[in-house]
Amino acid sequence: MTSRLDLEAPSPNRVQMMRVENERIAASIGQPPMPHSKEKVSAITSMGLRVLVLLAVQNSSKNLLLRFVMKERPKFLTSAAVIGSECTKLTLSLLYILFIEKRPPESIVQYFRDDLKNTMLVAVPASAYNLQTSLEFVALANLDAAMFSVLVQTKLLFTATFSYIVLGRKLKYIQVISLVLLTVGVMLCNMKFNARGIEDEKDTFTGICATLGIAISSGFASVYTEKVIKAHRATSPVSGAYSLAYTQVQLAVMSLVTIGIYAILHDFREIFQYGLFHNFNFGAFLAVLNSAIGGLIVASVLKHADSILKGYATAVSVIMTGVLSMVLFGTKLNTAYFMGIINVVVAVLLYNGKNLDVLVC
Repeated sequence: MTSRLDLEAPSPNRVQMMRVENERIAASIGQPPMPHSKEKVSAITSMGLRVLVLLAVQNSSKNLLLRFVMKERPKFLTSAAVIGSECTKLTLSLLYILFIEKRPPESIVQYFRDDLKNTMLVAVPASAYNLQTSLEFVALANLDAAMFSVLVQTKLLFTATFSYIVLGRKLKYIQVISLVLLTVGVMLCNMKFNARGIEDEKDTFTGICATLGIAISSGFASVYTEKVIKAHRATSPVSGAYSLAYTQVQLAVMSLVTIGIYAILHDFREIFQYGLFHNFNFGAFLAVLNSAIGGLIVASVLKHADSILKGYATAVSVIMTGVLSMVLFGTKLNTAYFMGIINVVVAVLLYNGKNLDVLVC
């Protein structure tokens, strides 16, 4: 006789669909991937190589452009920048659904009805994403892009910490070693600031705190998505029935709600007196556009990238950002920085790597 457990056990295809859906949500809000216990080792195909280049270029260009915009510390509202980015994402996602997929507007309303509970739950990672975006403006106003790109990789450390505390997920020995390397690498990179003056040290401290805030928020959002949204997504009728564009609409709407509340509470007087986009210059609009379009493109291609490929892309982007920051902005990078960047790159590759016991020669 078939038991009740046999009847309720999800099929392998259903489990795979749930996993893909959860990874799409995490990718949409820019969270690092949660490690899986079993994952096939895949070689980098031509498609994978194109995705790797795209991810690396997007990560690097976003940091460099934002540093260029924030270097002179313009006085525009960061809440306005986040609102502009989310409005752009929402508009482009709606246009994609209506004109590319050729689905009626009613399908969007139906999606929200079918997935109402998850829409409310998504408010938490959406808020975390808003916080990360806002803190990026603060961090890159006070740190050069090279230092920021290294320091923000501590999100691996905080993701692992939250995973252990909340999910009870244990780390492999190789992952512990990678986190130690990451910590040492960040400390080495930070040594290049020792010769600066008091004012510069204050600015650096502000930038470091903002970047660590990004890392902590990212780690928390990843674990929240894994523990809370995954459990409810398993029984959601929208799983596998709608494209990524619908998820983007859902996330953009909740992000606009949360950042709108923040803008009203924190920036209402300035918005009322000067307008939402007061002091916005061409560079700021370009940064907002790059963040929105780049985020959508990256989210759409992540289905072709496993954790190994994402690790490679992160490593390449860290190196690219450091070198281009030196070329474009004249950032002075000493020996300690390059020693640190090697540690960080190796740490990222080890943490996300698979099949590390295979002989190479």
